[in-house]
Amino acid sequence: MTSRTPAARPVFPSSPFRPIAPPPVQKFSIDDLLTHDRHGLGRVVSVPGDHEVHVDFGTAVRRIALPNPKVTRL
Repeated sequence: MTSRTPAARPVFPSSPFRPIAPPPVQKFSIDDLLTHDRHGLGRVVSVPGDHEVHVDFGTAVRRIALPNPKVTRL
């Protein structure tokens, strides 16, 4: 028995079930302030790529993947 992957279904323009577009990726630079729902207030210390930032939250420096719904720029 072979497994089959489901084929992509067409989405009609009048359909109320259109796919939701992902939110745009926020651009951060060094020394930007942000809040995280779990870690609190932090400051960006490095931006190694377009889809991640390293943030100093005071107790630890954490790598945050972007886009992230838990992150808000101040």
